[in-house]
Amino acid sequence: MSTVDVTTWYLEQTSPEDAGPLVPAPDGVRVVHAEIVSPELSRFLYTAVGQDVTWTDRLGWDHARWTKELAGTQTWVAYERGTPAGYAELAAREDGSVEIVHFGLLPAFRGRRIGAHLLSYATARAWDLAGPEGRVWLHTCSKDGRHARANYERRGFRLHRTEVEQEEAVPTPGPWPGA
Repeated sequence: MSTVDVTTWYLEQTSPEDAGPLVPAPDGVRVVHAEIVSPELSRFLYTAVGQDVTWTDRLGWDHARWTKELAGTQTWVAYERGTPAGYAELAAREDGSVEIVHFGLLPAFRGRRIGAHLLSYATARAWDLAGPEGRVWLHTCSKDGRHARANYERRGFRLHRTEVEQEEAVPTPGPWPGA
């Protein structure tokens, strides 16, 4: 199988002021905390958001692994008129930082300012967890959506590390066979 170079960018905020003001929600959009850990919901969101950007690292997890990995995380789901549009998964780390582990929108909801609102909302929730002396961070890579990094930077995230690795080229799984 062939390989591809994948660039990963690590971005951070080191002060709540870095986040700037909350981006208003587009009409019909609301963000809800999924307070009950649900591997089924998280797997749905992961596969629906990552279907066209090669999110594959969690696809082989069984229910027990999903449950274990989600322990201690917060999942925030954006809905447009009752339909899941995207999500953010937050995890407090032992070093006092909070990672935005996963963030994204289902393809049909991209390009409509929902991501700007969801990211600013999720970043504010991450700062609630981190506290004023904390740090909020995330990573994105060259396999993610073409506007991902720019959205993060517009919300006040700054580049602090870059890595380039060769990975096996994996076909995009898509939402279902033949899609």
